[in-house]
Amino acid sequence: MEKTDKIYVAGHRGLVGSAIARNLRKKGYDNLIGRTHAELDLTRQEAVQRFFAEERPDIVVLAAAKVGGINANNTAPAEFAYQNMQIQCNVIKCAHDYGTKKLLFLGSTCIYPRMAPQPIPEEALLSGPLEETNEAYAIAKIAGLEMCRFFKRQYGDNFISCMPTNLYGPEDNYELEGSHVLPAMIRKFHEAKIAGAPFVELWGTGTPLREFLYVDDMADACVFLLEHYDGERHVNIGTGEEVSIKTLAETVKKIVGYTGRINWNRDMPDGTPRKLADVSRLHALGWRHKTGLEEGIRLSYDWFRENIDKARM
Repeated sequence: MEKTDKIYVAGHRGLVGSAIARNLRKKGYDNLIGRTHAELDLTRQEAVQRFFAEERPDIVVLAAAKVGGINANNTAPAEFAYQNMQIQCNVIKCAHDYGTKKLLFLGSTCIYPRMAPQPIPEEALLSGPLEETNEAYAIAKIAGLEMCRFFKRQYGDNFISCMPTNLYGPEDNYELEGSHVLPAMIRKFHEAKIAGAPFVELWGTGTPLREFLYVDDMADACVFLLEHYDGERHVNIGTGEEVSIKTLAETVKKIVGYTGRINWNRDMPDGTPRKLADVSRLHALGWRHKTGLEEGIRLSYDWFRENIDKARM
């Protein structure tokens, strides 16, 4: 990858895409292009073809996606499957047709089976049934990473894929109906503190184990892979460390400064009981995360408070 390459970051305003754009600029990649959804609807094939014909990007980072937590996935599985596959098919095919030098496709560790071995190696893909609460999104992301592999195998396209673990940080989605667990907790505890509420209700039992990666660390790993990795196998991106949802909640509560109690609604789903990525492949390539969980939550809460008027709520 050259510093003068024209780099298209699809989804440059989202949690993932904005972090990757920040990291690229920090490392001297200044020829970045992006389009808002209003400017370019990636689900529209003709619009994507026209964009690629006009811009001819050298590098593509496919970070655009329809994303959400358990509730959003359960409520609208058809939209999660259909829209994500539309975006992926359009961008990946156009990257091939218009001579993109390299493409990075971003998925998620939710692609792995519900009862995958822990930590989850890349080889666990398609080895068992998926978690039902995010099945539609997972199937779409599996299709995307396999499409990249097939284009590499058939045409020699340098299309690579990475699967980040649970992400959080600046530009996250704090809309309670569609957000992931950590930003939802930050908002709930913050609003409860401001309102003086006696308790905060959280879903499930608090027992599931999860891995969380600060989004700027994820971005650094993505740029590292763009610079150093050309393999056919997708690569997990994570910390290799896990925490229970209950411990996570207590940590967020402490950082926010909320003094009430937590009520666990056991009638609501927990999701996958444990999900820890095996990041030995990424470590062997020479990359490791830098931001600890408590530091990352503190940075995220600081951003939330400073940007509460413009945060996605």
